[in-house]
Amino acid sequence: MKKISLFIIALNSILASQAQTQFFGKVNVEFEKTTNVHALYKDMEPEWFERIKERLPKTVLSYHNFIGDSTKSIYKPGREVEVDPKTWYRPVADKNVVFTDFKTGRTIAQKPVYEETFLMEDSVSKIKWKLTADTRVIAGYECRKAVGILNDTIGLFAFYTDEIMISGGPEGIQGLPGMILGLGIPRLHATWFATKVDVFDINMNSVTPATKGKKVSRTTMMQSLDKVLRQWGEYGSKLIVNFAI
Repeated sequence: MKKISLFIIALNSILASQAQTQFFGKVNVEFEKTTNVHALYKDMEPEWFERIKERLPKTVLSYHNFIGDSTKSIYKPGREVEVDPKTWYRPVADKNVVFTDFKTGRTIAQKPVYEETFLMEDSVSKIKWKLTADTRVIAGYECRKAVGILNDTIGLFAFYTDEIMISGGPEGIQGLPGMILGLGIPRLHATWFATKVDVFDINMNSVTPATKGKKVSRTTMMQSLDKVLRQWGEYGSKLIVNFAI
């Protein structure tokens, strides 16, 4: 009888724990992107960095909003952050608008690149993910760490929660069994972390793709960027990664 009683107590504890876990199918997330400008410039142009580092901010923040459910999502610029006009640095790829159709596996991304605006339509990016045992809490959600390779060349890490049943994340990063609330791309010296997460009364009316821009495939866009940015030397060639994600 004692063993049966202990079993019932343990079972009730498990059921109570499961009952406290909620799962959500819609979300509105604010992401804070942090770019380590000094590390980025030092990596791209070490000699030039030493000459201009006093005119560069150490880090720069930008904000972006993600709204979506299990069928579609939109990632777009969020609240504005004032940029010091005395510095030489200006955020790169901070105006991207990325629409993802999870049902069809297609994406439509509006990407302003200096004087040109591309409207890229293609399949979602292929990312090879490997799940790890590491966890951390982000915006009140326990998240599991995954490491990935984008386009076989760009390393990244992400923290996702399966409490939000959406396989999306910042920019075009997706493909995990839950919502990505934390993302890091070492090559860009940049991280994205959720600062606010709303899961109730989500208005999906704004989840529609952008329509303005030069219509291109991902390959065509990257070829066009390669021709222009490579004229800036190694600095320009490394900027291309910002638009590949």
